[in-house]
Amino acid sequence: MRIIALANQKGGVAKTTTTVNLGACLAQLGKKVLLIDLDPQGNLSSWLGKHTESLPKSMYDVFLGEAEINDILENSCIEGLEIAPARTDLIGVESTFANETGRDTILKRKLLPMIERYDYIMLDCPPSLGLITINALTATREIFVPVETKILALNGLVTLLNTIQMVRDRLNPILEVTGIIACMFDSRTTLSNEVVQRIRVRFQDKVFNTIIRESTRLAECPISGLPITLYAPGSIGAEDYMNLAREVINGEKPANVLVS
Repeated sequence: MRIIALANQKGGVAKTTTTVNLGACLAQLGKKVLLIDLDPQGNLSSWLGKHTESLPKSMYDVFLGEAEINDILENSCIEGLEIAPARTDLIGVESTFANETGRDTILKRKLLPMIERYDYIMLDCPPSLGLITINALTATREIFVPVETKILALNGLVTLLNTIQMVRDRLNPILEVTGIIACMFDSRTTLSNEVVQRIRVRFQDKVFNTIIRESTRLAECPISGLPITLYAPGSIGAEDYMNLAREVINGEKPANVLVS
């Protein structure tokens, strides 16, 4: 099984879009998938039809030690795809555990009972590099980085890569970026093509062949409560994310598991 953190401290780069739609496509291809919402905004949870503020328990309770991940699981509209939702109170993790010993490994410990149940566990990180994201990076070997194909995208990657190096040095020596996903690509513009070329030169074989093209249907999708493959199955967004899921499966390696 694989645990993958989807991270980028820059907002609006299709991180949650990628987590939802890649997870849905993997499930539709027969994989057992858990999506964990680690963003206090709860966008992943809301996208998949969860009324976050009415949930009795969420990831905040998991961090507090008042629930296990198994206690908060929610089904989705896709067979084989489950969700561990988040509410806005998750933002309190930063202050609650500011001075706690072992605060960086809370999520890692909570994930241990779940690893035999799924083929993929995907962690939708918040658009920041705080304690929650550090927990996600400590709990996995793999990071996928969705990158907007705009001129400032590469600048934001430098900060993320510095944080990844810090986590690797102090907490998780086997952590690595295993996938860069070029998103919001507009083939009509020189800029998008140029940014993709720069990403490929910088990261080489870490960049997925599949590019997620800009799409009106994909932009509309979050209000539907459905992943793109159900909302607009004939769209280019559905095609791109299904191709990405196949590429992820084809790139599976032995022992891509939780850090022991």
